[in-house]
Amino acid sequence: MGVQIITDSGCDLPQHIIDEFNITMLPLVVTIHDREEYDRKTIQPVQLYNQMREGAAPKTSQVPPLLVREAFQQYAKENTPCVYITLSSGLSGTYQTAELIRQEVMEEFPDAELSVIDSQCASLGFGLVVYQAAKRAKEGGSFDDVITTAEYCKNHTEHIFTVDDLEYLLRGGRVSKTQAMMGSLLKIKPVLHMKDGKLFPIEKIRGKKKVFGRMIELMKERGTDLSDQIIGISHADDQEAANSLKEMIKAETGCEQIMISMIGCAIGSHAGPGTIAMFFMTKPYTDA
Repeated sequence: MGVQIITDSGCDLPQHIIDEFNITMLPLVVTIHDREEYDRKTIQPVQLYNQMREGAAPKTSQVPPLLVREAFQQYAKENTPCVYITLSSGLSGTYQTAELIRQEVMEEFPDAELSVIDSQCASLGFGLVVYQAAKRAKEGGSFDDVITTAEYCKNHTEHIFTVDDLEYLLRGGRVSKTQAMMGSLLKIKPVLHMKDGKLFPIEKIRGKKKVFGRMIELMKERGTDLSDQIIGISHADDQEAANSLKEMIKAETGCEQIMISMIGCAIGSHAGPGTIAMFFMTKPYTDA
């Protein structure tokens, strides 16, 4: 049987990709107004962003362990090899929990082929790792082939993003109260990236248009063969800005394969409405 890909809702892949590659999607949990919701199942991103604009302060937690166990047991019973690619362990405890559950299920089904991979990525950067692994699985790749693909992609994926309001990063402890206040007064937009699975600021720029220009400069500095790879853009309820960034990327790199998706509740709860992110590879997987 082919390799089954499992992932969680932090990957922000468009639904048509999930359906096309028969990916099993497990939801992260969002608590808002003291009510637990399942990301993209019982609450949709637009609902979350509207509530955040009205002052709600959501919190997130990992995929419920029971759902992970049920998925592993199902595929183990069916003798279906499966690879679970998780949201970065630097942002969620899902990876550690899933690995413990995998070990327990392997005791029950010692011949099962089960693997858990820490993507060390987030949002559509994470999603593109899942996409490439799922594509390899659909092409008939073996269990080891799929793992190799995922490992390569996660180690060569770059995240560059900006947020619309520093208040949300303040709540998550990413910036100080003074930085958030000054940023709002001066209309400063931070440019951030991921390193070792965690978020770090790169620099601060005034004005959204200048920020997009700088993000593309960084992409051209860090990426190779940009015209021959899939570039991802994710946004927190700002389709217009995402489309604008897409056209700028096309003009600067010649890339025609640009995937756009909305940032889900798990990531959006911390980044806030208006966040714009882009993702690319330092070296495309086809060159591996």
